[in-house]
Amino acid sequence: MESTVGLRERKKAATRRAVHEAALRLTVEQGFDAVTVEAVADAAGISRRTFSNYFATKEDAVLWGDERYLNELVAAFRARPAEETAWTALRTAVLDRLPESGAQEWETLVRTRMALRHPALLARQLAKYAALEAELTQAITERWHTADADADVDAALDAGVMASAFLVALRITMRRWIESDLTHNPRELVVDTMNRLARPFV
Repeated sequence: MESTVGLRERKKAATRRAVHEAALRLTVEQGFDAVTVEAVADAAGISRRTFSNYFATKEDAVLWGDERYLNELVAAFRARPAEETAWTALRTAVLDRLPESGAQEWETLVRTRMALRHPALLARQLAKYAALEAELTQAITERWHTADADADVDAALDAGVMASAFLVALRITMRRWIESDLTHNPRELVVDTMNRLARPFV
């Protein structure tokens, strides 16, 4: 039974990935506004109905890589050693998940540039970041949990400030990377940008 469930989940993951890649490819070739859900489904070799089982909109299909990355980032932060400061744990979680292949870098570049050019994509991306901010705030608060109720209230506020600052650092880093035409080392950009914001948190 576990083997069957595992195979099913792997097939679903492969299909989701194929739809995402098709959406990105068509967006590059035709422009985001010209791409339809039907065209993406055809390119991925699935029906329009099957597309709906994986993504609600074409925006979601294009930005799926961002969603996956953000989910992995929260999980990675939660898994960092308890003795690390929250800011250090956030920075390490990012550094451990920077793109290592040209294909991943290309996808990141395409998604980011498209989001900057198209209001619908940008709005969707910002919504995903808002959800991540809430999750990170909760994760940071739990990391700082105390038995003092008043201290917990302050910790939640501080955690929200840290989560917001962290996401600003990510956005600044991405812009710097894109504006350099990918010539700068993204790891160095992450460290430099986060160090500029780190003083209140370390």
